Parts: sequence; C-alpha cells; structure tokens
Amino acid sequence: MQRKQRMFVVSVVVAAVVLLGAGGRARAADEWCVLGEQTINAVDQGVEIKSPGGRMQKDVKQVKLRVDGADVELQKVVLPWDHRKDDTITHLGGLKAGGATPPPDAPGRKGRRTAVTVEYKIVGEAPTALVKVWGDD
Repeated sequence: MQRKQRMFVVSVVVAAVVLLGAGGRARAADEWCVLGEQTINAVDQGVEIKSPGGRMQKDVKQVKLRVDGADVELQKVVLPWDHRKDDTITHLGGLKAGGATPPPDAPGRKGRRTAVTVEYKIVGEAPTALVKVWGDD
C-alpha cells in the first residue's frame, strides 16, 4: 500500500514539473506578428487597415504600428476592439522610417483586433510608405 502512495506522489511531482516546463515554453512563444499592412499614399490623409484571419489570429495583448519607406506623422489612430470600447490615440507625433509606436495594452487580458484606422501625413518627398499593424499574442 505504501508503495502505491509513493508512486502516486512521484507521478504528481513529475506531472507538475512537466506542466511548469511547458508553461515556460508557452510564455517564450509569445511573439509579435503582423495583423495587417497597407501602403499609404502622400495624397491621402487616412487609411483603415483590416485584420485578416480568424478569431485566434486576432486575439492580442498589445498592438503597435510600424512604418517603412518614409517618415510619417501620425495624427490620430483608432483601435477598434471587438465587443469593447474603441481606443483613440492622438498626438503620436512623427515616426521615422523603420520605427514603431509604443504598444498600448489591449482591454482586459486579451482583445480581438478587427481593424486600425490611421490619420497620417507623410513627411518629406516620399510618395508612399508601408504601415504594418503588429500584435503581441
């Protein structure tokens, strides 16, 4: 009887160690991924970038914007969340080519990103730039 109890305790300890190890790897797997991207034009003033994919691809903890190809002045960014109040961020200022915005947190533990609306002005003479919406899973 005592052997069975000892085996039970050992199996519980082994299971706990395995689960803790798997949890550590799951946290390490948190990565930034592209939720959507759109080429913006200097002649336009705003764009809506939709997030393709299903529900699981849109659930994120944080969101940030990155621009490539030109310096961009971000005047207003609207982050609509599925079943939550939209976040509106103003006065973000200039973003150099290759730069990214600070990542605001999703409402709650995670939120579903449906789209991002950006009002902008391309600084300089570049005719276009590429805006990418990144999400931290």
